Amino acid sequence: MINIPTELLRTLIAVIDLRSFTKAAQSLKVTQPAVSAQIKRLQLLLGTELLDKSAPGVTLTPTGELVINYARRLLSINDQIIHLAEPTPPSQTLRIGVPGDFVGPDLPLILSEFRSRWPDVRFHVRCGGTELQFKALEQGENDLVVHLSPARPVNALHHWVEETAWVRGPHLKLDTTAPVPLVTYGPACVYHRIAVEALDHAGLAYDTVFRAASIATLAAAINAGLGVMVTTRSRVRPSEMTIWDNGPLPRLPHLHCGIFVAEGGDRETREQLADAIASILRPRHESEPAGMTAKASSAAH
Repeated sequence: MINIPTELLRTLIAVIDLRSFTKAAQSLKVTQPAVSAQIKRLQLLLGTELLDKSAPGVTLTPTGELVINYARRLLSINDQIIHLAEPTPPSQTLRIGVPGDFVGPDLPLILSEFRSRWPDVRFHVRCGGTELQFKALEQGENDLVVHLSPARPVNALHHWVEETAWVRGPHLKLDTTAPVPLVTYGPACVYHRIAVEALDHAGLAYDTVFRAASIATLAAAINAGLGVMVTTRSRVRPSEMTIWDNGPLPRLPHLHCGIFVAEGGDRETREQLADAIASILRPRHESEPAGMTAKASSAAH
């Protein structure tokens, strides 16, 4: 039984594809005499001529046409086997902490686009109170956090200002003599805190009538007319709730949104992900505040 060395078949394919012994030698990084010797050896093993010497240039004989077709198939399988044996790069899971209402349909889209450029990256998105998520970042349990705060952030890779607003559903009937019915994530949420502070400052009583951890559930409660809620204007979906600018409720402060990345590890990947998330989450009318560009923030780290 004759075993044909695959390097002989690869040389034949290079000669035919490049139509030149010299170019084939260059592409294979060998000398031209070595290419000629390999073609002669292949013909000797097969006991037939593969190249038509009577034709101009590099031309295959009828047998050579058959051989090269099989050679391409054989080398394709050979290369697939080699690829299977290659060590696969380790996957990387990026842990992302983000307010629940910032997830929406946009974040998965940007993560999908990011993964097309970094196919070995996996994502673990954690929704919840921004203070808890930021603490998890400091403790090494998050790689990236989208953080909302009344105070301007320090050392954020990206930073912008989010306008807040009261929202209600179409069926809400607010009794101005009764406590304001609040729909909320709970006391750990920055929206809850600024709502309560604004109501207290205005001398208005409130009652937490509905509490949930999911923005979809909270939106359903708002749409059903259970109460009012505070959120950022840029996250309001008109099909689920309505911004209430001219209602009998007090004005609300703006919030600062910062994107922070953990120190150490593959910081380049984290920063590129932060850039991608900022591009989709930042309100279209908002620009990066002066002095807080990605480069400046990176230098601050």
